[in-house]
Amino acid sequence: MDINAYIESGVLELYVAGQLSEQENQEVYELMLKHPELLQEVLSIEAAIIKLTAATSSNKNENTLQRIKDQLKFGNASKVVQMSKPKTNWFTYTGWAAALFIGAGLLWTLNQNKELEAQLSDVDTEKAYLETQIEQAKTNLAVKENLLNVLRDRDIITVPLGGQGSFANSYAKVYWNKSNNNIYLDAQGLPEAPEGKVWQVWSLTLNPLTPKSLGTITDFNTDENKIFTIANANESEAFGITLEPTGGSPTPTMEQLHTLGVVTP
Repeated sequence: MDINAYIESGVLELYVAGQLSEQENQEVYELMLKHPELLQEVLSIEAAIIKLTAATSSNKNENTLQRIKDQLKFGNASKVVQMSKPKTNWFTYTGWAAALFIGAGLLWTLNQNKELEAQLSDVDTEKAYLETQIEQAKTNLAVKENLLNVLRDRDIITVPLGGQGSFANSYAKVYWNKSNNNIYLDAQGLPEAPEGKVWQVWSLTLNPLTPKSLGTITDFNTDENKIFTIANANESEAFGITLEPTGGSPTPTMEQLHTLGVVTP
């Protein structure tokens, strides 16, 4: 659509003046909703009307009338000049007056539409958030129920990991399910990993002492439950947890061994 051509067509002036049909008014209204330039033009036309109205106050009308009389050389003589009856288009003036109400109504409608759209957007956002929370709760519940079933398995091996050396306050617990080669690590007793560090889990054989990495826990700080499922196909005799640089280490840093636990027969 050529906006400039539409503005120059004079349709907007007729709209403000109230000279269009109901269908034409509706068409202009819908176009203004799509094209802010048209709305701005209508507001400009209405502003011009207001200025024109102010400029034609009663005092100025009298002065203007006197100037016209002077130009026509009207004096105090009783000279009669026959003039045709002025054709006053009251519909036009009514249209201008109605235009002010239309403009105000249009602005009010646009504001109401914006407020309604904002409210609907907020409702949609809140609904989506609640739906996400519900789905997340269902998922968490399913995970917890599955975990409880695992922990209650009679064949599960429980391995407490006690704090070591200067990390006596640290603790963890491993639940080892040999049937599916998984361990479930409850690391609630470990502090958050400092920046640039990660917790690394180790499977150990004792004679000779041989550590095998079971991987790092990269999401430890953000995980709320602090329970992690880790694959373990090793014939583990013990489990340990060390604090290592981001990315992990090929061998455990013994000075950073926080917890250690031996698998009991």
